Amino acid sequence: MTQQYHLYTPEDHHVWSLLYDRQMELVPMYATSSYLNGIHKCGFRRDCVPDFIEVNRALAKATGWAIYVVPGLIDNATFFAHLSRCEFPATTWLRKLAQLSYLEEPDMFHDVFGHIPLLSEPFFCDFLQGLSEIMIDHMDDEWAIERMARLYWYTVEFGLIREAGQIKIYGAGILSSAGETLYCVSEEANHMDYDPQVIMDTPYVKEGYQRQYFVISSYEELFGSLSKIREIIRTSGRSEMNVRNPSLAIALG
Repeated sequence: MTQQYHLYTPEDHHVWSLLYDRQMELVPMYATSSYLNGIHKCGFRRDCVPDFIEVNRALAKATGWAIYVVPGLIDNATFFAHLSRCEFPATTWLRKLAQLSYLEEPDMFHDVFGHIPLLSEPFFCDFLQGLSEIMIDHMDDEWAIERMARLYWYTVEFGLIREAGQIKIYGAGILSSAGETLYCVSEEANHMDYDPQVIMDTPYVKEGYQRQYFVISSYEELFGSLSKIREIIRTSGRSEMNVRNPSLAIALG
């Protein structure tokens, strides 16, 4: 599939402009500096939908990643297979004017405005690729997939980072939502230090704001946690399997 940029209508570009302007009222104050730098590196503009060809050219220079066009939601195996190859799956359809505030599934604004700028940050990209490789290794293990999904949710989608003593946003699910952008950095929000084990034990919220947000100290910390994540999945998964299947545990001695 390709973007077919020429098919975007004046309404599409207008919708992009409205969404872009709404978020850019907040993003410069609350987003991580890596994300803000990424917006410029990717050449995003308020007046037109991004051209994936141009964006991919910029990402290739920065980290070697690229946008990979998909029709919409895809299954986990396909999604993480693309991530492991440094390809971020993104749809090309954009919400209509009547859908500015709510969508049942992510559109291009979420996929592209939310996710793509941070793909210019090398350590974040290495974490994303490594997380995907672990996911692929355990794709047939429902327990592991659920725990890995929580890690993805609380980092890639709803992650926060400390920069110069302030909490900033890097999660795409927040950066594409004006309401949660303000809430997650407020005193009402529950901020916790990044801990893969705690995250794996914490279910996430699909509707409404998160009950807690996990804060990293750097993208190097994220990348450096991959070995711990692998070990947790390896050891905890085996222990959980034994609890759920005592007869199997006995049979194995």
